[in-house]
Order: sequence, then C-alpha cells, then structure tokens
Amino acid sequence: MTTIDLTPLYRSTIGFDRMASLLDSALRGDQSSGGYPPYNIEVTGENQYGITLAVAGFEEAELDIQVENGTLSVRGKKAGSQDNDQRRFLHQGIAYRSFERKFNLADHVEVRGAELRNGLLTISLVKEVPEAMKPKSIAINTGANTLEHKKDEKSKAA
Repeated sequence: MTTIDLTPLYRSTIGFDRMASLLDSALRGDQSSGGYPPYNIEVTGENQYGITLAVAGFEEAELDIQVENGTLSVRGKKAGSQDNDQRRFLHQGIAYRSFERKFNLADHVEVRGAELRNGLLTISLVKEVPEAMKPKSIAINTGANTLEHKKDEKSKAA
C-alpha cells in the first residue's frame, strides 16, 4: 500500500489536517462496495454539483442519505428479500444487494436535495462560501493620507 508523507506541507499550511486521511482513503479506493452502484459526479453550475447513482430496483423507502462530519453517505438496503428466497431462478443477473457509498465533501458544501427518477438517484450539492470567508479589499494608508487626516482633525478641534 502506498503512503504519502505530508509533513513538509504542514510546515507552511494551516487547517489542512483532514487532507492526509482524505488522500489515504482515495488511494485505497472504495473496496467495501466493489464499484456498486455506479455513479457520476458532475458540475451543474457555478458552485453547484450533482452526484447521480444508478440504483435500479430500489425504492425511495429503501434508500438512506445522511451527511455527517463532511461525509455524505448513501445506503441502499433491499426490503422483501424473502420473496426472492421463494422464487426459483434459472439465471439471476439482477443484483438487489445492499450497498453503501461515501463521498467526502469539501468545506462549505451542502446537500440541497435528492431525487429518484427512472432508477437514478440524483443528489444536488451547493458550495456556499460565507461572507466572512470571501475576499475583501484592504485600503493601504500612505504617509500623505495620514498627515492630511491629522491636519483635518486639528482644524476641526480648533
């Protein structure tokens, strides 16, 4: 297994503590679900994203979507497996197996909603940066501005 030493990066950055664990999990891959169900991640607009999972055969009540600590989890558990136990198949190519898919979300990314249509589960996400985090201009005071400001204060005081 490949490991990456991010110690030099930590010398010049602040607040990227989660990066090592994210890289480690990305290098390991999602071995638990074996690539099921297939999914797409797309950019749908400025600061808007969508995740589409192919969940054919699952109903809305059999799917669970949760967000916790910056991780989006999508779980599917097929109800009514007793019905399949009573049936005799010559060939069973449609898998109704349970699954769990996890996606790491960046800071300020929020889930806006989910929709199940034609066997595709689409999750809408939006990145909303708070006003305090947006760039702002800082005025630079020069020596001339400071002197003029002090003269104005003295003339007002007199």
